[in-house]
Formats: sequence, C-alpha cells, structure tokens
Amino acid sequence: MKKLLVTVLFLMTCLSYSQTKSFKVKYISEPITLDGILNEPAWQETETATDFWQYFPTDSVQAKQQAIIKMLFDDTNLYVGMKVNSPKNDYVVPSLRRDFRAGGSDNITLMFDTFNDGTNAFIFGTNPEGVKREMLLSGGGAELRGFNMAWDTKWRSETVIHDDHYIVEWVIPFSAFKYREGETKWRFNSYHFDTQENENNTWINIPQNQFIFNLAYMGDMIFEKPLGKSKSPISIIPYVNGLVGEDYENDATTSDFKVGGDAKFTIGNSMNLDLTVNPDFSQVEVDRQITNLTRFEISLPERRQFFIENSDLFADFGNSRDANPFFSRRIGIASDIDDNNIENDIIAGVRLSGKLNNNLRIGVLNMQTAEDISNEIASTNNAVVTAQYKLFSRSNLSFMFINKQATKDYDFLANENQYNRVFGIDYRLASEDNTWVGKYYLHKSFSPDVNSKDLSFGASTDFNSRNWSIRLSGLFVGENFRSDLGFIRRTDIFKINPRILRTFWPKATSKLVKHSLSVTPIVIWRPELDFENSDYTIVSRWQGQFKNSASFELEMFNRFVHLYDEFDPTGTDGGVPLPADSDYYYTSFGAEYRSDQRKTFSYQLEPSYGKFFNGNKLSIETRLNYRIQPYFSTSIQVNYDNINLPDPYPDASIWLIGPRIDVTFNKKLFWATFIQYSNQRDNFSINTRLQWRFAPLSDLFIVYNDNYFTNNRFAPRVRSLNVKLTYWLNI
Repeated sequence: MKKLLVTVLFLMTCLSYSQTKSFKVKYISEPITLDGILNEPAWQETETATDFWQYFPTDSVQAKQQAIIKMLFDDTNLYVGMKVNSPKNDYVVPSLRRDFRAGGSDNITLMFDTFNDGTNAFIFGTNPEGVKREMLLSGGGAELRGFNMAWDTKWRSETVIHDDHYIVEWVIPFSAFKYREGETKWRFNSYHFDTQENENNTWINIPQNQFIFNLAYMGDMIFEKPLGKSKSPISIIPYVNGLVGEDYENDATTSDFKVGGDAKFTIGNSMNLDLTVNPDFSQVEVDRQITNLTRFEISLPERRQFFIENSDLFADFGNSRDANPFFSRRIGIASDIDDNNIENDIIAGVRLSGKLNNNLRIGVLNMQTAEDISNEIASTNNAVVTAQYKLFSRSNLSFMFINKQATKDYDFLANENQYNRVFGIDYRLASEDNTWVGKYYLHKSFSPDVNSKDLSFGASTDFNSRNWSIRLSGLFVGENFRSDLGFIRRTDIFKINPRILRTFWPKATSKLVKHSLSVTPIVIWRPELDFENSDYTIVSRWQGQFKNSASFELEMFNRFVHLYDEFDPTGTDGGVPLPADSDYYYTSFGAEYRSDQRKTFSYQLEPSYGKFFNGNKLSIETRLNYRIQPYFSTSIQVNYDNINLPDPYPDASIWLIGPRIDVTFNKKLFWATFIQYSNQRDNFSINTRLQWRFAPLSDLFIVYNDNYFTNNRFAPRVRSLNVKLTYWLNI
C-alpha cells in the first residue's frame, strides 16, 4: 500500500510538472540574420522548449519525433528558432498558399496568450516549405469556430530542409501582438503535425477529450527583462478597383471605378482602432452554395477583413445557431423592393477593440450604409458597443448594446423599421482545466410599437471528462424578439438540446484510437401556442477515429415536424406544397467516412436514406481531393438529394456540384477557380481569381465572375470582371 501511494504521488508530481513547464526568452542586442541556420551565438545560449507529448494517436507518451523551440527578443522583435525532427524529408505540403490548414500536412504552430487569461491567443505557424499562417483564437479554444484565419499581420519566416529535420526561423515584430507594457511572462504552447510518424504532438500534454488548441493547457515563456512599449506603426491600406459587368437578366451594362481604403492604429499596446472608407470586398472568396431543404435561413461565415480582428467581442453573444444578436454579414446587405437581398454600399466604418486592462476588453463598432432610393433602401447607422470583464481564472461576463437606425425620414420606410435595438448580458463559464464550460445569456430587443414578448435567453452547461461528455442546454426566443443586425432563425420558441456522449478507448492493438456513442434530443415548443410541441429531433450517433487518421460515423435521426404554414420541401416552381397544420413523423439513417488526408488522393463520403415528411429521401454527399504538391490541388464536392413524395406533391432530384482548382505558382502568385452548379438555384457559376502578392500584405487581384441560367435554358445571367489593387503601407 505504501509503495502504491508513493507511485501515485510520483505520477501526480510528474503530471503537475508537465502542466507547468516554462522556459526563458533571452534578451539580445546583437543582430539576428533571418536565414534558417540559427548559427548566431545567442541561439546557443538561450533555453529550449522541448519534450513534446503525443496528442494523437495517444496522449500518454512522449512524441517520437521531437521539436526544439528557442526564443530571443530585443526591443522590436520576437525571434523564434525551431528544429523539427522527422524520420526523413518526405513531407506533405499540399499548397504554397498562405493560411493553410494544419490537418493532413506537416507543420508546426505556436500559440501566444499574451494577456495570460486563457481566453484569446495569437497563432503563428509554418510548414517545411516556409509557407506562413497566422490566426486569432477566441473562446479559450473550446470550439472550432473560435479560429479566425482571415487575420493578417506582417512577419518574416525562413526554413531549411535537412535529411531528418527542418529548421524554422521567424522574426515577429512585437507590433503584431497586443500585450501589456512591462509584462514579463506570456502563456505559450505549440503543436506540430508529423505525417510520416502519423503523430500530432503538443508541448504541454493535452488530453484527447479536449481540442489540441485548448488554451487551458499552456506553459510559460518568461522574458529576461520586462517588455517595453510596442512601437506599433500606423497602417494605411488604400485600394483602387475597376469593374465592368453585364446583367443579361435585366439587359443592363455596369461599370464602376472605386477608391477607398482602411487604416489601422494601435492605441497603447492593447487597443486597435480600425477605420474604413468606401470599403470594397470584391476580392473576398465567393460563398459556397448550400442545398437548403429546410424552412429556415442558413448562415454563412464572415470573410471580410475589416470585421475579423477581435470579432468575438461582437459576434460571440447569445446562441450562434438560433439567436445570435449580431451577425456582421447583415451590414452591407439589404432587401430591394422585390424582397431580394442585394449589396448595400458601406460609406465608412470605425471599430475600436481590445484590452483596457488585464480584466476588461471593450469593442465599439459603427458603420454607415448608403441609401438606395430606387430600391427603397434607407441609409442606416449600424452600431455595436460591447464590454467583456474577466472573472475567476478563465470565465467572463459580457455586455452588449446594438443599434440599427435610419439616419433620416423616408416616405417608403415603415414605422417598425425606423430603428431596432438590443441590449444583453452574457456569462461564459470556463473552468481552469476546461472540464466545465457554459454559456448563459439574457437579451432584450427594442423596436417601435413593441412592448412585450421581446426577450431572448438561454443556458448551456457542459461537463467534459475523458470518458463522458454531458450537456444541459436550452433557450427561449420571444415572439417579438428582433435583432435586425443578428441571425435569428425563428421566434416564439422554447428549445432544449441536451447531449450525453460516452467515449471508449480501445487497447493499443486496435485499429481504432477511440470511438463514442452519443444521444442528442432536440425538442422545440411554441410558448404562445400553450407550449405546443412544434418539432423534435433525436440524434443517435456512433463515431470512430482510426490510427491512420481516417474516421467513420453512423447516425439515426428520429424526427417530428408540425407545419404551421404550407411548405414545399423540394422547392419546385408551381409544386403543390404540403398543407399547413399537418404533422409528420419520420426516421432516417446516415453514415460518413473520411479517408486519410495525408494521402495524395483523399475523399469524404456521406450517404443517408430514410423517410422525409410524407415521402422518402436519398442523399449522397461526397468530396474528392487530389494534389500534386505543392503547386496544384483540386477538389470536387457533389451533393445529390432525391426526394419522392406521394401524389399530388412533387418529386425532385437536386444536384449541387462544386469543382475547385487551386494553383500556387510560388509563395506570391496564386490562381483559384471555383465552379458551382445548383439546379435548385437555377445557376451555374464560375469564379476565378488571380492573386499576386507583390509586397507584404499588398495584392493585385483579378477576379472574373460568370453566372448562367440552367433549368430551362443555358444562357448567360450575370458576368463581371474586377481588377483590384491594395497596398499595405506602414508609417
């Protein structure tokens, strides 16, 4: 018994030590040459961060191939030198495009929690070819949606490949970070992916029931002397854009020449001030089309650079699926007189965001959109004010106020659309080790002539252990709750969506790394209809992950839907809709297989079949990927839905096909083409974009868009050519 107790205490001590690792960052005054050689004397004198742990395929042993990280700093820059060991130099580098995704490739990534709050982090990474990526991470790394890959900053990197390792050398200006003057410590972690050993490794040991980027699990990088004030430059980013186009549907020719730009200022070391005048987003990647067989709107991610940095301060309120009070894609989009969504020009915008002190973050956003009298669109002011206060080790309390208001009286503007305001308070729980996480919120909207039933509130608590994940969750959206700058799927609902998941860890001899069983009941009631049950879905799922990084999933959906309005799930023009006030119970089954992404050819296959309202539906979704690394990659997504409903209701065969071709000639010249065909939207589109990064974060874009009708005739619809030049100038 005594020996057992000593052993347990020893293991606990070792575990504690592994979670409190640290290393010193040496201050230097001599110059460092960025060449990927690390031969300056200072590199030999500084401490190292090494002894990485496996995260995949197991999380209980040291990494077979270690990474060794060293850091230096002076008054201006952070210098990072790394040696990443590997069995040989047979690396997977799918592309030379910046901001690559880590999965299925060789790379090393570093995470810097500069405010030591376990909530937000700056992320930098590179692969053996020296391709860079930088991201922002919010929400403590508890969710995949916390990543923001559209953020850009200036920094330099060089790599040198050897037979059994590669050397990485970085120079990151302190102006790329936000931090407190006089700070002596940042929280830090690193993960690297080794495709040859099939390992994902982390400096701090992270259990597999948490994400590899979870900010609860970090060590310390200790600066040899306090950090001074960052000499952040003022960034001016002007652009010019010329457009010519043809609208064949309305027999109209368009041409335009726009000039505008952004400016970025750093206030102190921790606050950002962003300005934009006459912004243009023509270079932003086109949205992926989605087959929508539901009665509700589908949200798409924000890709516009101006809205990206510190976006969690504005967007992370409420429930992201059902009751998100601020959805930045609403700005710059309006409904015309035929109730079609069209682009609404943004005149100018300003955003102030960042840390006031160690515990308080603030965000202020204000954007003015232009009037369009011919389409009866009012000029509006769109404003958001938020504050986030840190509580305990990693939790926070947030407040927000949202206001959308017409800037003058218009004869065509209904009184109910003069303004819309939302005030809310959110509490986000995150325990020190992320075992307990939660979200609790209360929001109230203010609109003309509305005085009741305008609340939205919700609560969610998650417990995550190695073997169990349990969630208790629910929300309420009042019948009159309204957020014109938000994403509100529907009102007058009371919804619960708890989940219980059991994870199993097979023996080392198994081909499975882990597998799990889960049940998620999703039930919705209508409070204004005496809490009548309107919908439920019970999702039963088995998931398995294999040692070769492939995964497999089986699922069953038991559904009930009460239609309050008539609805045609096929979207057929002139089709007979299913009648209002009718009930439907139906069950369907699905599977999903994702192959090993490290292979030159990989794929994802997702078939499903079962009842669909009062008929049947067969769906097949597949994605095929092929690469000739690192210069060429292509993929094609094919979605097919075959819906058979009894007479007199329509049947439908719905196709969505999306080939994508990506050519990276080098690290500065890229060509991407995205083709999409959807017979549900009666559209065939081609978007092809040539990008030349002629200077750091400065680009020339040539973007060609072409759209065609497809259902009754293959004829041109809309065609345009954009040429846009942006230049990032630091003053």
